[in-house]
Amino acid sequence: MARLGVNVDHVATLRQARGGHEPDPIMAASLVQLAGADGLVVHLREDRRHIQERDLTILRETVHIQLNLEMAAEESVAKIALHVKPDIATLVPERRQELTTEGGLNVIEHSDRIQAMVNLLHEGGIRVSLFVDPDLQQIRAAHKANADFVELHTGRYANTQRQQETDTEFEALVQAAKLAAKLGLRVSAGHGLNYHNSQRMTKIQEIEEFNIGHSIIAQSIFVGLERAVREMKALLA
Repeated sequence: MARLGVNVDHVATLRQARGGHEPDPIMAASLVQLAGADGLVVHLREDRRHIQERDLTILRETVHIQLNLEMAAEESVAKIALHVKPDIATLVPERRQELTTEGGLNVIEHSDRIQAMVNLLHEGGIRVSLFVDPDLQQIRAAHKANADFVELHTGRYANTQRQQETDTEFEALVQAAKLAAKLGLRVSAGHGLNYHNSQRMTKIQEIEEFNIGHSIIAQSIFVGLERAVREMKALLA
């Protein structure tokens, strides 16, 4: 059974919309743990639009499951990561104007910068994952950069409208996962996965972890956060 990492960024997004204290992503993290999630995912963005540094510090002290920090390959955020010591740092592309992460890292184009960041985080005892599109050349570049994981960007698969397109994108993910595993990279996947399209992804045996946020938080509005997490865990089983 693949592990489930739950992203609670959108809880913080709702809090920041009013500039107050509710809802509290720390409380959400506690419920996620209680519901049996295997990991917690948060993205500390440059513009601090949702998760704040204080959130990250408290989560590191209170979360007993895997803590995965999504971050841009920027020195200012790396300093925070090296202080807080998440279990994994996932390097992602980041643009201020985007609503959410829109695609994978271009590891090939930014190889020197990414390699330096991987080395820096490794020196601090932090495992590193690179968030990449299911492109075989990017997988090879991630391996060359000495990443521990690749997280396959599943956005194109999740957003397809026709069965033929879905099958094509799924096959790309299959091949990317197989190559990553062959190269010795551990494999996770995420972005746009929900209660309808995630179950097929479990057929890719190389994927050991799914990181899902928006759909779980959306479902929690209707059924509560604990039940929403348990329902997703059941689907992944």
